[in-house]
Amino acid sequence: MYFIKKYFGLFLVICLSYWAMQPLFTPGFFPIHDNTQVARVYEMGKSLKDGMFPVRWVSDLGYGYGYPIFNFYAPLAYYVGGSLMLLGVDVLAATKAMIGIGVILAGVFMYFFAREFWGEMGGVVAAFFYVYAPYHAVQIYVRGAVGELWGYAFIPLLFYGVHSAVYKTEKWRWIVVGAIGFSGIMLSHNLTAIMVFPFLFIVALFCSWIAYKTKELHTIRYGVYAVILGLLLSAFYWIPAIFEMQYTNVQSQVGGGADFRDHFVCIQQLWYSNWGYGGSIPGCIDGLSFKIGKLHIIFSLLSFIGTFIFLKKEKSKRETIFLSMLLLFFSLVLTLEISRVFWEKISVMAYLQYPWRFLTFASFFSSFLAGAAVYIFFHASKQYVQKYPAPLLFVSIGIILIPLFSLYGKYFQPQTILSKTTQDYTNEIALKWVASKTSDEYMPKDFAKPKSQKEIMSKNRIQGLGITVLSYKEKTQEITARVHAKEDTILTLRVAEFPAWKVMLDNKQISLIKVKNGIDISFPQGEHLLQATFKQTPIEKSGNVISLIGVGVVLVGIIYPTKRHSI
Repeated sequence: MYFIKKYFGLFLVICLSYWAMQPLFTPGFFPIHDNTQVARVYEMGKSLKDGMFPVRWVSDLGYGYGYPIFNFYAPLAYYVGGSLMLLGVDVLAATKAMIGIGVILAGVFMYFFAREFWGEMGGVVAAFFYVYAPYHAVQIYVRGAVGELWGYAFIPLLFYGVHSAVYKTEKWRWIVVGAIGFSGIMLSHNLTAIMVFPFLFIVALFCSWIAYKTKELHTIRYGVYAVILGLLLSAFYWIPAIFEMQYTNVQSQVGGGADFRDHFVCIQQLWYSNWGYGGSIPGCIDGLSFKIGKLHIIFSLLSFIGTFIFLKKEKSKRETIFLSMLLLFFSLVLTLEISRVFWEKISVMAYLQYPWRFLTFASFFSSFLAGAAVYIFFHASKQYVQKYPAPLLFVSIGIILIPLFSLYGKYFQPQTILSKTTQDYTNEIALKWVASKTSDEYMPKDFAKPKSQKEIMSKNRIQGLGITVLSYKEKTQEITARVHAKEDTILTLRVAEFPAWKVMLDNKQISLIKVKNGIDISFPQGEHLLQATFKQTPIEKSGNVISLIGVGVVLVGIIYPTKRHSI
């Protein structure tokens, strides 16, 4: 009975999240903007199966030439999907499970965070508002933005850990929680990690002001430690992503159709905009919705007004609500044209592409404030709560959740269900052409992209005049072949050039010539052993070492206090 009572709220959040992901249990799949998700899960699973870890390179995407997508595109969700594939789960089912896990984590982490401030009922309501936020539905069923979906899930965990590290005892435990939250965001969606920094900065200023008044300014450093440790844990990803970006064409994603100037939200769209499955265009008639959610806005305002009436004696609660309203307002301003000067002055903002991405944080803070509104309601009704606790609890749940489901549940549906199977997404054409042309920004800058499906690379990666391939073996990170040449010639290895590739001829490393459709090698007459291996660069290895140091710090921090208390 104690177990059920203690975890009833969590159980409720997980169970009622089902309707947000119910279409994932339907056979087939649905159209989304980023239709490469199944292909990416397949390639991640294939690379893991071939023994590559961390996974940086995939062999079939990039028009069959391969490319280092997971060196730059945040990989966490795909590690989950790829691992499920290794366990024997069908790739399409693994992709759906990957999406569903992201949905559940969002509710669970928000529940724990909001419960810390607003109690059990406030935590449950905040979690439901977060899971069923309209923009969350856009991420899942319109855009198919899996990375952003997972980053959305880890935001509450980050703030939960940072807040607890500053204000609670057992500092190390909460530093680790905050670090996992931040590294989870970084490894899920690096753009969300960039976006979260100004909010963390404002929170840090606020906490510093409170700590200064209470003469506990030293506690702020624990929140900083959480972020630093999160950076250490995720260093294997973000260090190469920053310093090896120069070898790719990712700069092509800045400007053009993704110029932030064309994608500001009109203020009326925040209250209401037609639901659609199209794209973002200049002006106020977009193909997808940017609404925050009417209930989110109403409950946020109720919490703000309620602080002046019912929380006059609860200073810390009032301050938390005021700060949350400020951050909600800040996130909304960043979606609007009035913030244009901010976007233009800070160059890194151009990489965010779409100002409406900040609806992620508007959904977070408005959901958190919905939990605050419930707390205020119960605080105002405490005499009735004490007299009729169970009836009031269930009636309140019904009063809040019924309109929530009726208003927002309809958004958690795809445009249509396609009768697709794994084979439709993982056959040669689907991988080397359809998925590749959708996302090819991590190819070398001057790579000659195929102009038609007929030009995609065949399975044989070795080409050259007078060359006979006697034996050939390939894994994601290694190609081994015994080749005979009638005379001295130029052999072309059909692999996208990247500094991690090293080529050995008869066990001696040779120099490479970069060309627009692969790598050229001066190949002498006769029979020779050719080995091409993807070996991590010094930058990548440095990132790995720093992440291992982060893991070591976590383990020491867990083991040492445990041993100390056991003496």
